[in-house]
Amino acid sequence: MAKTTLAIFVTVAFSVVGVAGDYFLKLASEHGRPLLTRWFYLGLALYASTAFGWVFVMKYLKLGTIGVLYSVCMILLLTATGVLVFGERLSGPEILGLILALIALALLTRFA
Repeated sequence: MAKTTLAIFVTVAFSVVGVAGDYFLKLASEHGRPLLTRWFYLGLALYASTAFGWVFVMKYLKLGTIGVLYSVCMILLLTATGVLVFGERLSGPEILGLILALIALALLTRFA
């Protein structure tokens, strides 16, 4: 059980790293030649850095569980980044979707 809990926390941490990578890729996309910016390579390095940890996570969690957990965390964190950093606004249906994502996350981690 302790290894499973640790695997869940590692997956959530990877979501944070993934959002950081996405942030830098977003910065790169604002340039005329995004693949030649330092932001692109920083985002790429952040994504690549998680590969080693995924081997640990996959040993203790089902692939489907990892996928949903990682995806829901990414959705929540990317939405927060979009709203707080880039000034994006959310509609009512988007807010409802986030609430449902939180419910899915709660159910998923309860039975992981």
